[in-house]
Amino acid sequence: MAIRVEVKNNEDLNGALRRFKTKVAKSGIPADLKKHREYMKPGVRKREEEKENKKNFHKRNKRG
Repeated sequence: MAIRVEVKNNEDLNGALRRFKTKVAKSGIPADLKKHREYMKPGVRKREEEKENKKNFHKRNKRG
């Protein structure tokens, strides 16, 4: 899975680099690398997911 960005005629390298970075971020590669950095036992993974879900639930249901 190669991500390609072609530099257009009147485009500087910074613009192409920015487009490349956004494509990489949208593809999910950094999140996948972070997830697979170390092995987590199934019980530990389940606890982490429950903790994250609880945090997101409270964040979504915050009043104000």
